[in-house]
Amino acid sequence: MGGVASRSLPAILLGAAAAGCGGPDPSPPAAEGVDLPARPAFPARDREDPALARAREEMVEKSLREIGVTDARVLDAMRAVPRHRFVPDSLRHRAYDDTPLPIGEGQTISAPDIVGFMSQALGVGPGDRVLDVGTGSGYQAAVLAAMGCRVFSIEILPGLAASADARLRDLGYAVTVRAGDGYLGWPEEAPFDAILVAAAPDHVPRPLVEQLKPGARLVLPVGPDGGVQSLVVVTKREDGTADEEEVLPVRFVPMTRERPK
Repeated sequence: MGGVASRSLPAILLGAAAAGCGGPDPSPPAAEGVDLPARPAFPARDREDPALARAREEMVEKSLREIGVTDARVLDAMRAVPRHRFVPDSLRHRAYDDTPLPIGEGQTISAPDIVGFMSQALGVGPGDRVLDVGTGSGYQAAVLAAMGCRVFSIEILPGLAASADARLRDLGYAVTVRAGDGYLGWPEEAPFDAILVAAAPDHVPRPLVEQLKPGARLVLPVGPDGGVQSLVVVTKREDGTADEEEVLPVRFVPMTRERPK
């Protein structure tokens, strides 16, 4: 399993669409004058464009390796998953840029280097059960599935959950998707070998720690909305307590919760 890079890196702006964590990116990247609809059109199934394949390979060799991603399972998965299928048609030419991109409903897909870094930090492999909190367009879930994990993905926005579920099924990724409050996790499917969260609460959610197996990891950003946050790796001990390690300065959208009914 790949280790977590420990070197100091500048804060990286993320715009992950996060279940239980959704919310508009505080400073989304420019879409080159394109006004995205609420439900953007995504690319239909087609043959691989050689130019896109080359761009994806460059993304792996440059963006991922520069941030310290060395785990062969992560590199192979991100080399295989067609990121252009998870962004709108109007942004397909930017699919392999190392930047978050809008995906509709005020949400964005995370930058590739952070997807790779967090996937590596989980320390997972084939057969591991992983909870992905924040489905978005489904890209992170697809990467984990391509690594051989059994993925459960939860998204707070029902429209995104439904479209991601259809997209993942169409592409052949075995991911179980549901709409719900990601802060609470997915207790019916717990315990998990790892949990990944794609937006920032101001503290580590206790329900997620409780749903980890002993020795398993929770990887998530923690910190205030609008400020520099820390990517934290939480490792659960056998006695139920947990160790926390700050590994990277980042900036994510804030975690949001379902309103009480």
